[in-house]
Amino acid sequence: MKTILSTSDLSIGYKSGKATVTIAQKLNLNLRAGKLISLIGANGIGKSTLLRTITGIQQPLAGTVFLNGKNINTYKPLALAQNLSLVLTEKLPPSNLTVFELVALGRQPYTNWIGTLTPEDITKVNEALALTQISDLALKKHFEISDGQLQKVLIARALSQDTPLIILDEPTTHLDLLHKVSLFKLLKKLTQETQKCIVFSTHDIDLAIQLSDEMIIMTPDVIVQDEPCNLISNGSFATLFKDEHIVFDAEKGKFIIT
Repeated sequence: MKTILSTSDLSIGYKSGKATVTIAQKLNLNLRAGKLISLIGANGIGKSTLLRTITGIQQPLAGTVFLNGKNINTYKPLALAQNLSLVLTEKLPPSNLTVFELVALGRQPYTNWIGTLTPEDITKVNEALALTQISDLALKKHFEISDGQLQKVLIARALSQDTPLIILDEPTTHLDLLHKVSLFKLLKKLTQETQKCIVFSTHDIDLAIQLSDEMIIMTPDVIVQDEPCNLISNGSFATLFKDEHIVFDAEKGKFIIT
């Protein structure tokens, strides 16, 4: 499988006054085409900092992020937007955009300076709507649909951007169990059908174990990337929460409350 994004001895963190706070060091991650990869860890562990760093929003403390073999810092904004798309959980600004128009915003890296959609752009938008099974919502205003439907619209916008890598920050926040399962299955289907790499952070660990091809586990001591079955067998999940009442059952493959 082709490697789309990799890190070399990456250190992540942030400045706090004159001090530097290091979250993790010497990370060597490998994100490959056709893989659904979940990022998990306790609250405040630094998942968002890691995502911001590998997407070029935040500078690393040390090391390098490579996107398609090039240092991500060497990309100009337009070229970066053609190689990497990001789905955030932030509220959309007020507007009267229809679902089709919102998804079409993903074509901005390719349209001319006045934003006119070409027949190819329209085809890409319609393909994204079809892949996410929301073609019937195309003419609805984005504020007329449910949170679960809106999350699919934002994923469709990333698909229309047509990048080899899609990164989502907490895409199942505010969704009920039915819509969480539906969204996870959709992401799995998209990686298989498009051969894109999709990376998402989540607190829904049990679902992530069942549906992810690979997982990245963040703990205060180490960050490890592997297939769920290997992470179960080597005891990685047991180190996730420092609480005697939350125990990972390796036989059942899920956390239990004692």
